[in-house]
Amino acid sequence: MARGAAAAVRAADFPPPFSSNEAIAAPTDALDERIEVGVLIVGGGPAGLSCAIRLGQLLADDPATAERLGEVPVALVEKGKQPGSHLLSGAVMNPRAIRRLFSGRPEQLGGVPTYGEVPGEGVYLLTRKRAVRIPPPPTLRNHGNWIVSISQMSRYLAEQAEAAGTFVLPETSADRLLVEHGRVVGIRSGDKGRGKEAEPLGNFEPGADIVARVTVLAEGTAGHLTGAALDHFGLHGREPQIWELGVKEVWRVAKPLDRIVHTLGWPLRKSAKYREFGGSWIYPMGADMVSLGFVIGLDYRDVELSAHDLLQEFKTHPFVREILDGGERVAWGAKTITSGGWHAMPSRLGAPGLLLAGESAGLVDLARLKGVHYAIESGRLAAEAAYRSLQRGENPGRIGAFDAYDEEIRTGYLGKSLREVRNMRQAFEKGFFVGGGLASAMTVTKGKLPPKEFHNEPNVTAPLLRTDRASRYPSADGALTFDKLSSVFASGNRTRDDQPNHVRIERRVPLDVAEMWAWMCPAQVYEVGADHGDGTVDVMLTPSNCVQCGAITARGGRLTPPEGGSGPEYTLT
Repeated sequence: MARGAAAAVRAADFPPPFSSNEAIAAPTDALDERIEVGVLIVGGGPAGLSCAIRLGQLLADDPATAERLGEVPVALVEKGKQPGSHLLSGAVMNPRAIRRLFSGRPEQLGGVPTYGEVPGEGVYLLTRKRAVRIPPPPTLRNHGNWIVSISQMSRYLAEQAEAAGTFVLPETSADRLLVEHGRVVGIRSGDKGRGKEAEPLGNFEPGADIVARVTVLAEGTAGHLTGAALDHFGLHGREPQIWELGVKEVWRVAKPLDRIVHTLGWPLRKSAKYREFGGSWIYPMGADMVSLGFVIGLDYRDVELSAHDLLQEFKTHPFVREILDGGERVAWGAKTITSGGWHAMPSRLGAPGLLLAGESAGLVDLARLKGVHYAIESGRLAAEAAYRSLQRGENPGRIGAFDAYDEEIRTGYLGKSLREVRNMRQAFEKGFFVGGGLASAMTVTKGKLPPKEFHNEPNVTAPLLRTDRASRYPSADGALTFDKLSSVFASGNRTRDDQPNHVRIERRVPLDVAEMWAWMCPAQVYEVGADHGDGTVDVMLTPSNCVQCGAITARGGRLTPPEGGSGPEYTLT
């Protein structure tokens, strides 16, 4: 049973020892030691890479501007081993944006790696033993969309960006946003080769100031510099940002799956008091593989709820077990998903010298389970905005220089589609059945009903309760179900054991908060330590396990950039 005392405990009451001011700095390198580029893009995901590709197209047609931007007109920094290393998504992608990006370039569009168009679809309501097929709601209809691996696709986009002239710097973390005289002038990259106490080791390499006329933040979910920029320039939206957490596996299977599958219901509980919003996907990846995953909203209440363990439990359902029968797991990963939608979009998508694109701009439509084409389209539009600001007579550091970009996003198809579903995620805070009814009304009326606007509750303010939820999770058998550590191994995690800790949390907290972090983390980074006898405990960390999913930033801590090249090495996700 839930304990009354636990309901008053919130992670928000124990903020991490971190200030966003730490991520804002002026350049420190001497002028002749700085790396100078024209446009700097932070993040090698679909938004950043699409921005780079479009800039390459524009500069190819305008050699005079390219020459004025110097030896490196466009550069992109990526903290993973290579673009794609840290990317994870379902993914079923609306091809509209990528077709526009490669308009008139059929050889590039034809080279995009996909698993073909969606062959069919089914939406199922699960109980413990049954799977009841229901009509797909309009938001989950995917006819004509493409099945892709986002990590594979981004490696291809990186090749196209480099061929168009972008200088890609992999294994390079963006540690600080450089701001001078009220405008963004680039980033400071992170140091490499430091020990656990931040002492320089024999292979130490200091970071560098990379200065640019325009900086585009395309960091993806829970971005480090994005959060600092929102604070520094006062760009927060009207409602706080919120997140979901998805855990994914790729399986090689004995028989092909002939449709994409989404499920609702079990193993989540329907009552509003638990605030368990989420569901699953199973997508075919050719004839011999499937991707499957489980997503939960990070505003849940139960201390023992665990996305990783929910996925393991989900696989024991007869419906899912039949799809996986005779197969083997070949990949695993975890990532947060930005889900605040229209209400949580930054108040402006630019500042002097700065543009936000993709999830950094809050562009994810959780109702339709779509974000990739939003990222690609916003990256393309950000490139065009950056290019316009670099023309003679313009100045990217001018206040309002990027207002047209902001307007294009909000009034174009991206903004219109987000506005139609602006209250759907929030509706499910009222429980599965009430939320489903409200969502149906919103779908039919394109967001006009109900007439009131809903609000986002920050994930970190969720009051905690206990129900012995963990007793129902299956044990790991190494064949169908797996523990967290073997899953981290399957992610290809490359983090050194002796590098500095990049996770900021309050280390002495109530037991409920410590256990919530331990259960929440899909990579077993957090453990409950010594009990102080006053209701508080120490929290022990194993940061080298971290796959940089971002969940801790949503639920009371702060993920900062680890050493460049650390983290997972996703290839199929």
